[in-house]
Amino acid sequence: MWNSASSKRPLAALDPSLPEVDLYTSSKERKAYDNMGDLYTIITATEHLERAYAGGAVPHAEYSAECNKLLSQFKIVERAALGKNMTTEDFMKVYQMDCPRAAHRLLIDGRPEMLKQERPDSHNVAVTVAETVQHFITAMDAVKLDQRAVDELQPLLSDLMNALVQLPDTPNDFGPNHRVQKWLQKLNAMRAVDTIDEDDGRQLYHDLDSAYSEFTRYLRAKT
Repeated sequence: MWNSASSKRPLAALDPSLPEVDLYTSSKERKAYDNMGDLYTIITATEHLERAYAGGAVPHAEYSAECNKLLSQFKIVERAALGKNMTTEDFMKVYQMDCPRAAHRLLIDGRPEMLKQERPDSHNVAVTVAETVQHFITAMDAVKLDQRAVDELQPLLSDLMNALVQLPDTPNDFGPNHRVQKWLQKLNAMRAVDTIDEDDGRQLYHDLDSAYSEFTRYLRAKT
């Protein structure tokens, strides 16, 4: 007969007659749990990093390096842990992960928080411009060569966006930034195993080409 005393007694932990329940029955299942554990760790680490940086506990250089590392690891681990069966948003809901800053950084922004130099010297500006040009060319060449996988395109656009935001004196409504950021957010919302279709590929190339043209016009106007 059920009573309050028996209801408080642990069931399996103290009853040696009950069989043990294994989390996995094969090496494949064990690897799947390991991959999900890695994903959980990356999301949690990103949340802690964002909170520490916002509180001034981490210098920007150190924050940026660690954030880039986590962003790179995230797409690789996400693909291994979730495949095509679950999104990261679903994963966070299932495991009740309250990590809003990590969700924004990993799934929306896709790049570290950037700081512009208040008084950049001419050498640094020239280097930034050269890097931005190179990132534009690399990204456009990749699209032209029919690269369509998210884990191929997202790092290229992230590098381009990082370079664009370092340009001094650009207006808040600078077109190239908005065009690249729009695509970066779209790719961040997708999984690493996803691909964009042919129409999106053509539109991405068009937007990058338009952004590059506006970028070069900006440079000519500054000289």
